[in-house]
Formats: sequence, structure tokens, C-alpha cells
Amino acid sequence: MSQTLSRILADLEWGGRYAQLKKYRQHGAHTVYDHSLNVARASLRLADRLPFKVDREALVRGALLHDYFLYDWHQPDPNRPNHALYHPKMAWENARRDYALGETEEDVIRHHMFPMVPIPPHTREGWIVCAMDKVCALRETLFRASHRNDADQP
Repeated sequence: MSQTLSRILADLEWGGRYAQLKKYRQHGAHTVYDHSLNVARASLRLADRLPFKVDREALVRGALLHDYFLYDWHQPDPNRPNHALYHPKMAWENARRDYALGETEEDVIRHHMFPMVPIPPHTREGWIVCAMDKVCALRETLFRASHRNDADQP
């Protein structure tokens, strides 16, 4: 794990409700916590390969918080009939409540479900997390029997 990712993860776990993500299942055997770590790692790997600079701190914080919705989306709830459309706003509200967020982090969280949500990301970091969220979700869903760390995969 990169030093940046380790430091930011420790800050989030110490300062808010971040560890609660371990109790919610996301895709297959992966928890929301696992998924968020996978997205952060994949986002960093992609950013390192791109020909332009990105704000690595905001990229990692946004990736770790993009699914900070803090509920079990597998349980039906009439207040949130469509999790895919509802959860970015809920994650953003929870993250704002628990942490100080910059504009880039807010963009990452609010727009990571594009094109399901109609407004695309406005930042490079937002586009990176948006793409890597879909890659990781697909991998976690296809390999649902495995609970390994997806970050170790190519």
C-alpha cells in the first residue's frame, strides 16, 4: 500500500465512521471497505501511468469516500428505491458531515456514478475514480467467490 493511501486511510478511520464500511457487503464477497480500497489503489495506478499530474491526496480521499453511504443497500428501503442514483448524494452528505472535504474530493464523490447520474465529473481525479469504480465493481462481481485483495491483480 502506498504511503499516501496508508496515511489517508488511517486518518479516515481515526476521525470518522469509516471503519463501519467493513460491515456492509458491496459486490460478491467484498465489503464496501474492500471495494473503496480497491478503487483507491486502481486509481493511483492509473494516475501514475497518465501523462498529466493529478492531486494524489484528493484522488485517494475521494476514492476512499466515494461509497461512504453507510447503509446496507441490499436491504430494500422505500426512501431509496434506486441505490445507484441515491448513494452518491448520501456518501457526499456523510463525508461532509464527518470530514473536511475539498472541491475535488466532493466532485469525485458526487459524480462517480456518471453516466447513471446526469452530471459528469469536473476534475481529472473525478474521471479517474469514475472509471476505476466501474472496473473494480465489474472485477469484484465477476470474481465474487474470491475475497482476495483485488489490488494485487494486474
